[in-house]
Amino acid sequence: MFVDSHCHLEMEDFQKDRKEVIERSLRQGLQYMLTVGTDETYFKKVVEIINSYPAVYGAIGIHPHNSKDYNPQLEKTIGAFLKDKRIVAYGEIGLDFFKNYSPRESQIHAFQLQLEVAKRSRLPAIIHSRNAKDETIQILSKDYDGNLGGVIHCYSYDLAAAKKFLDMGFTLSIPGTITYKNSHSLTDVVKFTPIDKLLAETDAPFLAPHPHRGKRNEPSFVRLTIEKIAQIKGKGVEEIAMDLKRNFEKLFLHKDRGEGAEEPADQG
Repeated sequence: MFVDSHCHLEMEDFQKDRKEVIERSLRQGLQYMLTVGTDETYFKKVVEIINSYPAVYGAIGIHPHNSKDYNPQLEKTIGAFLKDKRIVAYGEIGLDFFKNYSPRESQIHAFQLQLEVAKRSRLPAIIHSRNAKDETIQILSKDYDGNLGGVIHCYSYDLAAAKKFLDMGFTLSIPGTITYKNSHSLTDVVKFTPIDKLLAETDAPFLAPHPHRGKRNEPSFVRLTIEKIAQIKGKGVEEIAMDLKRNFEKLFLHKDRGEGAEEPADQG
């Protein structure tokens, strides 16, 4: 019944044992995983994975780190991959003014263009935002249709920003950092946010939760994040896990893409 709403199984970190990682996650109770391709290099691998494992769905988009490479031809390529019905979201896209691997201007331009692609494709957007809180809020409030839904991936901002994202209709995805000792601000966000507006993620292979911090993350570790959310909410782990599973299904698996809603895979 557990769900990892954001991971990167297509990345090289899982090249040697991808099958074992996915099967271990299934044995440990994961019902869904969403693997997110952040660059054209990974798109084919995403499609290969999601069409090999019924529990794994996919998303593709151009990460802000790679936004300098975004162009009309790449947009056409993305459009072709989006025809796969197991691609259930667009992203991750957004702004990263911490690393600045792409110039800020190209990040903003690619972000705005890709929000338009998400809207045309009737897909929820997965938003990456780091050290760009105000700019992200401004762009989303102007350029995104909240009726499509979307998620602020790996949420790391304060409660005031959370309220603005929630007012725009976004879901907040909580990473393994919630298990760290210095996660007071994120704890406040989880306390405030209605349970139907929360998801849990690993962002594997990054950001492994305690006690695995510093090691390669993997989807099975999402249970530690869900346990922490349950503790903060004062609820049972199974109850919270079921709530988060329903949130995932509602946001990603029941979208009308003009051909009828897709039913979630039955994993038992």
